[in-house]
Amino acid sequence: MKSANIELFYQTLSAQDPEPEGELHWINVYTLLVAVVCSAQATDISVNKATRPLFKIVTTPQAMLNLGEGGLKNYIRSVGLFNTKAKNVIKLSHMLIDEHAGEVPKDRTALERLPGVGRKTASVVMNIAFGAPTIAVDTHIYRVSNRTGLAAGKTVLEVEKKLEKVTPEHWKLHAHHWLILLGRYVCKARKPECYKCAVIDVCNFKGKISDKPTNV
Repeated sequence: MKSANIELFYQTLSAQDPEPEGELHWINVYTLLVAVVCSAQATDISVNKATRPLFKIVTTPQAMLNLGEGGLKNYIRSVGLFNTKAKNVIKLSHMLIDEHAGEVPKDRTALERLPGVGRKTASVVMNIAFGAPTIAVDTHIYRVSNRTGLAAGKTVLEVEKKLEKVTPEHWKLHAHHWLILLGRYVCKARKPECYKCAVIDVCNFKGKISDKPTNV
């Protein structure tokens, strides 16, 4: 995608949604971290359903340790891979208390040392909680980036690096949210709904169809 079209791409998404937000429910930075860890290979809807009652009683690492692994499992049992996620949340809570005075670190290296926290999770926390211009590439963003020609790549990391390179600085703060929402609700995996896409004119997808299906 040409640089002029990339600028228009983000400009259009910004005009449509100037202040995009993530869809995970959270109370503070710690609960955001827990929610993002729980969201791996799970939908935001399923995570929110599990964490809303959890975050009514747990908002700190110590409160999580008081609840215990078994207690946490009872709350997140409906979320995929809940056994592993519960273990990681308890372990990272210990680390936050022991190494960071109970606070979630802003540094990527420190974040990625926490159990259950990979590059994507760290990027999400850094962006939402600390306003870092990070772009966390999930399956939606990977698909949108390749399909539109915005930042084509064969791996998640390759796409992330290209997005960081081609995305103008003034759009980086919200780029993650715009792209994930576009992929989640419009540029869907099986059948992209091009007819309602705001950036169809600058999209390079060869199979795009601008006409609205008659059965919709």
